Amino acid sequence: MTTLGEIVRQYGPAYRAQEGEQLLPSQLAALQAIEQCRTEALGGHVYACPACGTRRYSYHSCRNRHCPMCQHDAAQTWLERQQELLLPVPYFLVTFTLPAELRAVAYRHQRTLYNLLFRASAAALMELAHDPRFLGAQIGLVGVLQTWTRDLRYHPHIHYLAPGGGLASDGRSWVTAKADFLVHVKPLAALFRAKLRAALRQTTLWAEIPATAWQQPWVVDCRPVGTARAALKYLAPYIFRVALSNNRIVQLANDQVTFRYTIGDTGQTAYCTLPVQEFLRRFLQHILPKRFVKVRYYGLFRVGMRRSLARLRSQLRLLQHSADQVPPAPVVSDGSLRALICPSCGQPMRLERVLLPHTRGPPGSVAQQRGRMLGMGRCRVAWHAICMPALAWPSRGADDHVYKQFRPRPAPFCADACERAFGQHAPAACVRPWATANHRRVAFASSDTCATPT
Repeated sequence: MTTLGEIVRQYGPAYRAQEGEQLLPSQLAALQAIEQCRTEALGGHVYACPACGTRRYSYHSCRNRHCPMCQHDAAQTWLERQQELLLPVPYFLVTFTLPAELRAVAYRHQRTLYNLLFRASAAALMELAHDPRFLGAQIGLVGVLQTWTRDLRYHPHIHYLAPGGGLASDGRSWVTAKADFLVHVKPLAALFRAKLRAALRQTTLWAEIPATAWQQPWVVDCRPVGTARAALKYLAPYIFRVALSNNRIVQLANDQVTFRYTIGDTGQTAYCTLPVQEFLRRFLQHILPKRFVKVRYYGLFRVGMRRSLARLRSQLRLLQHSADQVPPAPVVSDGSLRALICPSCGQPMRLERVLLPHTRGPPGSVAQQRGRMLGMGRCRVAWHAICMPALAWPSRGADDHVYKQFRPRPAPFCADACERAFGQHAPAACVRPWATANHRRVAFASSDTCATPT
């Protein structure tokens, strides 16, 4: 079987001489490491059989993260460490893709663009999930950067693993997402585009970006992937698998490399044959900058939340175990299961959230609970941050057609309260936007009075 190391050892010196200074330092280091991996250049151990005198040479590995010979053990170790992040809930895989117009700039300035790609995508997903019109809770994210397609083309994108639910603002209740829906991908893509555009405006790279990059819809995908263990097994290969593994290389003949890949839409196996120089160029596109962190944690999964996450996992498992012990509902005469019926419309009700146990006594009034859910505890008026950047607010440019359907509406329950408080007719809208440089806030009256921010 032909390996990547054999190809690099045979054609690497000529490729380095041809490309010269165009190769990045990280690419030169990866070529050297793969070329020397498990050879006498790195030393090793010699084993001898005392009975027959047979000797066996075991050379050291390069341990470079882009070498296909050195990543299997690292993937297994990472999977074992991630057990503390597992929650007994369904998971979603959310993918953010960098458009084609930005890929040339991203390749020239990898560290800067990759960092901004992480920050903009994670912030957009967490803000939209925290919006009460979608999930209304804080979620956790495990993000992995991937830069290749199956045929080794340059295609930067980030995979996020997110649980199907989040922690409510009161910090004691778990909000459950629908089985096949987490957030809307169209407003998520528009918010992601706006955040990345605002971040790039503050860098020196803004002049290199074509204007057409902001005049087209961006691609964001969100799909359910099952349980946490299945999701992590799905995500682990993207973390420690390099752009091409040795078992995909079919042959090396006539200065051409043939490798196989799987077509995503059909699942069929296809073959790609490239000249050696083009093959090495495609592979080296996916060498990350030195010490760049390609796996990042946000929200409930960040390092500072590990203790709280452990308590939350224990409580969810306890509730799940208690639910499993509940006997099945009795069957009524018509053969259907007895369900909780809505007292208003008479339709079956769906479980929306699970209240976690706490030790602060019985819950308070409805108004106090509403205040806690809005993040203000016992305060009468809660100011909830919608966190829509001023750049992406509905009245701004190309995003207007996406955001106008998500514009905040006046809270109908506070119209009478405003009339009693002001002694006159209620204001035109009880939802008052309060603009700052970065976001807008919306006031929701949760008791007998309305107030304006100070």
